[in-house]
Amino acid sequence: MSERTSRKRSILSRIVRRIIMALYRFKGWKLDGHLPNIEKFVIAGAPHTSNWDFVFFVGATAEEGVEPNFMGKHTLFQGMMRNFMFDMGGIPIDRTKRSNVVEQVAAEFDQRDHLALVIAAEGTRSSNGEWKSGFYNIARAANVPIVPAWVCNEDMVLGFGPAIVPTESYGETLLEIARFMRSKRPDYERYKVLEAQALRLIEEEKTNA
Repeated sequence: MSERTSRKRSILSRIVRRIIMALYRFKGWKLDGHLPNIEKFVIAGAPHTSNWDFVFFVGATAEEGVEPNFMGKHTLFQGMMRNFMFDMGGIPIDRTKRSNVVEQVAAEFDQRDHLALVIAAEGTRSSNGEWKSGFYNIARAANVPIVPAWVCNEDMVLGFGPAIVPTESYGETLLEIARFMRSKRPDYERYKVLEAQALRLIEEEKTNA
């Protein structure tokens, strides 16, 4: 969608972005690794343990010169909040449409020249560390790579990994991501769970082949 192409950003969105950047710098977060120099990709981040996660992702991506996008319920893009949500990088998702979420987001990738979509791959903060497959399905449908993003709240470090091209095997793709995440935090329990999930999926795929 091209909601922002011909108008100035809303005042509220400019204020919120300044506040986010101030908080990011005040907290002293450090960046490990860089985003790839490509036009479109999915950023799959984990762990998702705090409502502050998106704030720090916005700060980290801004350091890299990238404005991240996120998915939101279409009803949030109405009335007074419409311009603000688009200006903050929101992509409206209408679950009442015949096309599903993956198809809607893939169409959005097709319509834009640049899009860096941030997805909390675990789905919820209560996750045990296993990832939902939505990020993978979107990347496959949109024909874009996946950039893994890891977080360490204790050390206030957020890092980006290499762009990973998703293959036909979800298990193999997840394993490549999991091994990168574990290379950064080898003893972190959620990343161990992620690796175990990937290995289990690979075995299931072999059994079902």
